[in-house]
Amino acid sequence: MHADAGWGFVGGGYLLGSIPFGLLLARGIAGVDVREKGSGNIGATNVLRSAGKKLGVATLVLDVAKGAVPVAACLAYFGGAGSAGDWPALTAVAAFLGHVFPAWLRFRGGKGVATAFGAFAVLTPGAALAAALAFAATAAATRIVSVASMAAAATCALAAAAIHGGRSPVAIAAAAMLIVVLLRHQGNIRRLWRGEERRL
Repeated sequence: MHADAGWGFVGGGYLLGSIPFGLLLARGIAGVDVREKGSGNIGATNVLRSAGKKLGVATLVLDVAKGAVPVAACLAYFGGAGSAGDWPALTAVAAFLGHVFPAWLRFRGGKGVATAFGAFAVLTPGAALAAALAFAATAAATRIVSVASMAAAATCALAAAAIHGGRSPVAIAAAAMLIVVLLRHQGNIRRLWRGEERRL
């Protein structure tokens, strides 16, 4: 029974995470296909640059929500983290992977940082807060979103391991997401190396 419900939340997390809010908002309101503009990414940063600040902020909020909502629903169903086992962490990973690899877009999605933040804000608020502070400090110092995003993902993984233990489902989920985030930022890393990465 619990397994059936758990897999339901995992599947629902992927489906919700795979909704390309940035693409839908930019195309529907601004008439812009963000896949053909700027970095080609469907996330909030490229939406901001390609379709304006308001749509960028709306995309950010919705991308955070699609990580937070399925994890919160999973925890509520199982009665909290103590009785939920691995399911909230698996749901978080599923929502994240839905954003990064959405079936509707031939598995070419965003980089997942906002969705991961939403999931961890529910799973482990302390680690999410540490990640947010790392993002803010790095963004202020460098004005480069990709650097701030990678710093936030690394900080979240370290904080989750420190808070929950390195072998906990939350820490393992954070480490897995960090690896995917770094892989999804390979192009940014190359541009950083060449001194070509755009600043806000």
